[in-house]
Amino acid sequence: MAAFRIPKGIPVSKVLLNKEDIGRIITRMAHEIIEKNKGVSSLCLIGIQRGGVHLAGRLAARLEEIGRRNIPVGALDIALYRDDITVRKEQPVVRRTEVAFEINNEKVVLVDDVLFTGRSIRAAMDAVMDLGRPSAIQLAVLVDRGHRELPIKADFVGKNVPTSIDETVKVEFEEDGLEDRVVLEWV
Repeated sequence: MAAFRIPKGIPVSKVLLNKEDIGRIITRMAHEIIEKNKGVSSLCLIGIQRGGVHLAGRLAARLEEIGRRNIPVGALDIALYRDDITVRKEQPVVRRTEVAFEINNEKVVLVDDVLFTGRSIRAAMDAVMDLGRPSAIQLAVLVDRGHRELPIKADFVGKNVPTSIDETVKVEFEEDGLEDRVVLEWV
């Protein structure tokens, strides 16, 4: 029996996490955030546009259920803070930054869907510092795929997914009209 080979250049994908997996991960991460911070007081979440915003909203809802306290949630656009803005071929898509609460002396949990090189997180920290002076900045990510270029480490990780440099991790959320899932793609 001959082995089936996928023609070169055809993308291949594998579902790593489904809706139930993502729900369980969010619950676990919420408990970890509460444990590390000894509760939810002085805590706020800021999601990095786009996928991080959806994840931050879901994490805040779960934190509110567990901690019985309203958690402020914001959205952060980092497009103009990126260090590769001058070398990119395409113009950055600028989205909204919406942080309608005070972050001074608060514990800010930055939330993103995928941690890769660390450059987006560096840009996000610069953007947060332009908004105020938090007492601490922590990082929560749904997927950490490795390949760091900067010394950045997440405090809360949903799933570690070792990848090769030519693979892509895509996070899809219902909020974007898609099915909740995390997909690994390669060519």
